[in-house]
Amino acid sequence: MTGKLYIVGVGPGHHDHMTFRAKEVIEESDTIVGYETYVNLVQDLIEGKTVHRYAMTQEVERAHQCIDLAKSGKIVSLVSSGDPGIYGMAGLIYETLAATNWNPKDGLQVEIVPGVSALNSCASIIGSPLMTDFAVVSMSDLLVPWEIITKRVEAAAQGDFVIVIYNPASKKRIHQLVDTRKILLKYRKPTTPVAIIKGAFRESQTIVMTDLENLPNHSDQLGMISTVIIGNSSTYTYKDLMINPRGYKSKYNLEEQTNPNLKIQ
Repeated sequence: MTGKLYIVGVGPGHHDHMTFRAKEVIEESDTIVGYETYVNLVQDLIEGKTVHRYAMTQEVERAHQCIDLAKSGKIVSLVSSGDPGIYGMAGLIYETLAATNWNPKDGLQVEIVPGVSALNSCASIIGSPLMTDFAVVSMSDLLVPWEIITKRVEAAAQGDFVIVIYNPASKKRIHQLVDTRKILLKYRKPTTPVAIIKGAFRESQTIVMTDLENLPNHSDQLGMISTVIIGNSSTYTYKDLMINPRGYKSKYNLEEQTNPNLKIQ
């Protein structure tokens, strides 16, 4: 029997937002592996299957077990929230396989099943903040030195990118977002819109709309399942929505078309 390894993105946490392919491969698999919180998101889809649950810091063990199980003939789904190729397990799986001279053409079959990442799901909840170029930065300095992260933040701030921040805080990660805010205030107004989305599309979902000046007042909303979206110089808020202009206003005389009091010549 030939095994296979699926690296599956189960989306933001609600079945309505899982892709058809994700559900299909989970159903096809006889073995499920994943961080316990992510496995719980698909609990009702995995009854009768062999399930291996892991703690948050056991990524390497997870990767090796998935590969070993698949090589032994199992059909394995390694489940990941969001998209496995964005701060997920896809990279570690490929790194591990590459170290063994694995050949994608005739070696173990591996398929990444893309999902809905946090930047997509959170943006959809709060409006249209990602209509122009944006940068995504993780505040986790476990794998990337903090001095490199600050350089990336500085570059994104100088480039007037909308900035999406993953992993903004944890019990040990306290100064990172504070430092990031200081860098951003060198280039952006204190009134720059900021959204904090916690547990997007899960039962625990909370949303806070604030700005750079008042961001420190909402530290209780920051954690590993929180995403922070910080606007650029063009971003504005409208009735608890964050909007980033796409540029159509000047190109198509948007105001004239949407305002009935203006006559179009």
